[in-house]
Amino acid sequence: MNKTHLKNQLSNLALSMFRKDFFGIYHGSISAKTENNRFLINTQEAIFDAIEDKSLIELYFKKDYRWNQASIDSDIHYHIYANISEAKYICFTMPQFTTAYSLSHNVITPMDYFGHKEIGSIEIYNPKQFDDWYDRAKSEITHYFQNEKTNIMVIKGYGVYAYSRDLHEMAKQLAILEKSCRLLMLKDSTSSFDFD
Repeated sequence: MNKTHLKNQLSNLALSMFRKDFFGIYHGSISAKTENNRFLINTQEAIFDAIEDKSLIELYFKKDYRWNQASIDSDIHYHIYANISEAKYICFTMPQFTTAYSLSHNVITPMDYFGHKEIGSIEIYNPKQFDDWYDRAKSEITHYFQNEKTNIMVIKGYGVYAYSRDLHEMAKQLAILEKSCRLLMLKDSTSSFDFD
């Protein structure tokens, strides 16, 4: 595996997603599995519009000192990789329209063509309380993916976890989901002005 090429792919995707407001300056995570027991993930200090070599760190499944520099989401990524063989790439994003839509809905049912064809309905997962979310997240997210047989998880008020075997396919699905949620919110806002 060409790790330089892989790092460039992650960097390009992170920049693109940052420009679309899927990542904050220090908010989010992106990773790629490099071997059966290793993965690359952004560091805690990574700025997503400028991911460079020092912004990514390779972690072994067996924890060592490198885990201290890695993203707060590293444990979640590790649990997904360890339990779901199809996971080659993982990201955690907070796309604004999808996250906003999750605050007042339980299901996302796209009404646009691409959302309907590519995504279909997605149940919104309610973590119920945020106080202990990071303690529960690694097992609840992995469990959700396995039980629901899906590769996208929208978490109410938190964001979106996704995994895929193909980096571009994952990005495409997230972009379609975000566009569908934006259209649903626009539809809701314009329907309140109907004066039929």
